[in-house]
Amino acid sequence: MHKSNGRKELSIVALGGGTGLSALLRGLKKYTSKITAIVTVSDDGGSSGTLRRELGVLPPGDIRNCLVALSEEENLMARLFQYRFPSRGTLAGHSFGNLFLTVMSSISGGFSPAVASSSEVLAVRGKVLPVTLKSVTLSAELSSGRTVKGETNIAKSRSKVQKLSIHPALPSAGPGVVDAIKKADCIILGPGSLYTSVIANLLVKGVVQAIRRSKAPKIYIANIMTQPGETSGYTLRDHIEAIEKHTQKGLMDYVIVNSGKIPSKLLRRYARKGSYPVVADGIIYGIRLIEADVVSRREYARHNSEKLADIVCKLAV
Repeated sequence: MHKSNGRKELSIVALGGGTGLSALLRGLKKYTSKITAIVTVSDDGGSSGTLRRELGVLPPGDIRNCLVALSEEENLMARLFQYRFPSRGTLAGHSFGNLFLTVMSSISGGFSPAVASSSEVLAVRGKVLPVTLKSVTLSAELSSGRTVKGETNIAKSRSKVQKLSIHPALPSAGPGVVDAIKKADCIILGPGSLYTSVIANLLVKGVVQAIRRSKAPKIYIANIMTQPGETSGYTLRDHIEAIEKHTQKGLMDYVIVNSGKIPSKLLRRYARKGSYPVVADGIIYGIRLIEADVVSRREYARHNSEKLADIVCKLAV
């Protein structure tokens, strides 16, 4: 997996968003420099949502997190990108990196050049690509019969998502997205919010078709915990069925699910918010199940970057 071992460097594509994808990227960059993170751009909350509404830019938050995750360790600019302004004043809640990407979009002629320039500043190991350059909005039909619009509202909804849609429908993929998938030695879905990070990427024109045609191993990384509202009560099978319902069967060769023990104290804290471990529930035909200890037992039950990357790279060879 390293050039120093006389082997070809793996070319890995990972699709997702949020903190889950960032955790994976931190581990992968120790194995290869040929990483392409394809990131959702539907965020409408927090600093990203404000910049999107007020300045008309694509939401930069998930892109920023992925850039920092792939940057050189302890890079001063990486720490600067994650700096968040104090909770008072005009800049309250904004991160420096979000503002930097917004300004770069204006002076460099668009969002893609802004991300490329930021990658150079941060000495990024790999590439970060927005899945589309269109301004898109997610909407979800819920089991309650209601339809909710916007990533934030979908994440907060207390009813099961029956169908996720993206508007405008079938937006064109961003520059380099489909080509990166075609050339990949391994394609990864997640980790990340099932609907708003993983499935949202798969609703962009050409993405599913490129994944389906690829002969590379395709891996879905399940979340450690369910997300209140978005995936309340979901088992692993529910996650996979949701992806297949919005795309097609046969999109995944492997699925990685955590089997590591989560401290009781941490489980109780999550349970108070209605969040529970994602558990494997029987045989899933056509998909090889990989159960492994991939949890980081710190303040939150999240993926351990090193353990996860090690499993992914072994499957990819």
